[in-house]
Amino acid sequence: MLICVTKKIRPGMKTKITDFHQDEYEHWVADLSCGHSRHFRHDPPWQQREWVTSLQGRKTYIGFELDCKICESPDIE
Repeated sequence: MLICVTKKIRPGMKTKITDFHQDEYEHWVADLSCGHSRHFRHDPPWQQREWVTSLQGRKTYIGFELDCKICESPDIE
């Protein structure tokens, strides 16, 4: 179970992408300002995210706001 060690974020509040790294399977993972991370895969035809395959594409998403599903989870204390 993951525990949120950062300040609590209520549902609907946003976090930002601060950087990207690759996991052990070479999938791209966004580092979020709340301290969590989120995978962004380009896996056609299911997931069309070609932007994640290039450095320039990833750079355009730095600062992008999104909801952190981990911070919003009712199971997180």
